[in-house]
Amino acid sequence: MTTFNNLHIIPQILKNLEKKGYKNPTPIQEKSIPIILAGNDLIGCAQTGTGKTAAFSIPIIQNLLKSTKRADTRRGKVQTLILTPTRELAIQIGENVEYYAQGTGLSYTVIFGGVGAHPQMAKLRKGIDILIATPGRLLDLKNQGCLDFTTLKIFVLDEADRMLDMGFLPDVKRIISSIPKKRQTLFFSATMPDSIRNLAGTILTNPKKVEVAPVSSTAEKVDQKLYLVEKSKKRELLIHVLKTEAKDSTLVFARTKWGADKVAKMLTQSGIPSEAIHGNKSQNARQTALKNFKDKKTRVLIATDIAARGIDIDHLSHVINFEIPNEPETYVHRIGRTGRAGKSGVALSFCDHEEQAYIRDIHKLIDKTIPVTKEHPYHADHAPLTSKKKSPARRTFPRGG
Repeated sequence: MTTFNNLHIIPQILKNLEKKGYKNPTPIQEKSIPIILAGNDLIGCAQTGTGKTAAFSIPIIQNLLKSTKRADTRRGKVQTLILTPTRELAIQIGENVEYYAQGTGLSYTVIFGGVGAHPQMAKLRKGIDILIATPGRLLDLKNQGCLDFTTLKIFVLDEADRMLDMGFLPDVKRIISSIPKKRQTLFFSATMPDSIRNLAGTILTNPKKVEVAPVSSTAEKVDQKLYLVEKSKKRELLIHVLKTEAKDSTLVFARTKWGADKVAKMLTQSGIPSEAIHGNKSQNARQTALKNFKDKKTRVLIATDIAARGIDIDHLSHVINFEIPNEPETYVHRIGRTGRAGKSGVALSFCDHEEQAYIRDIHKLIDKTIPVTKEHPYHADHAPLTSKKKSPARRTFPRGG
């Protein structure tokens, strides 16, 4: 079995990995780290929970340490730029970089919108080895003259599919046009539709491709269950499940921001402490809710798909699809939040009559049938899920970021 030592990781980083309990790299790490250490461009296709952040941050830190030039202390100079779509994900990457770079002397900072810019500007004035940023705040500070990319060596575009999905393509193009053409570029995406391939083709140079855990796969250690229920009974079923089965840390997915708030309020009124996380919440409120969940002060967190991209919890016992996603790939990403780091997990999906077409699409994508659980007081006898009726066109719902 491959170890991090086999990948020629330097002693200081190995020491930090050992303190975190990491001995063996995940497939994306095992394949990506040697490519990045060699200075090649890389395009990586990997879904949530595969260890993607470490796959690029570890070799970036090592390459920067081996470089003869360290961070330029002049105003706004940056060596590495990691661009990511959400605040939560940026913070998560920053936490990982901080841990892997302990004792190395490398500097890093995270910038994102929704909070005051002045503290971020103060850090940038000193020069930064690794900058993790969301597109909007990055462009804002660049336009104010706070950033200088002339010394940039490495550019990482993370969660490229979500970046495009959130409408950031124009911002991404503006950012790419402002950084040196001679650089190492690392491009990561959970899915690879034509739009993503086209974007990759414009910013990468002779890239090596790494693909693990294709989007159609679901974690082997995730026990998937399907609950057939009338739409009007979903709330009662959620309370029942949280009191009888999902008694540990549970992430509940709602389709919209309004729906997430409504579920959180309903659960709290029922004696189950819960909080919602989505794009309409202030940055402080989102971070407080996430911290309370990680610290187990709150047992249940209700999230929209976009907000959940920044949630990285190793010991999440249950994921509940309160509403079935209308894109089958989203189902795979959702349940990938549990069963991580070699541990088992449970994914429960509440399906009403109108959502059965989405379940059929999910079955087709993952090439398996999610077993129906009837042992609950709200079971509804819907039409068979193996029906050959043509699935209706996918509905477009408001984005729940």
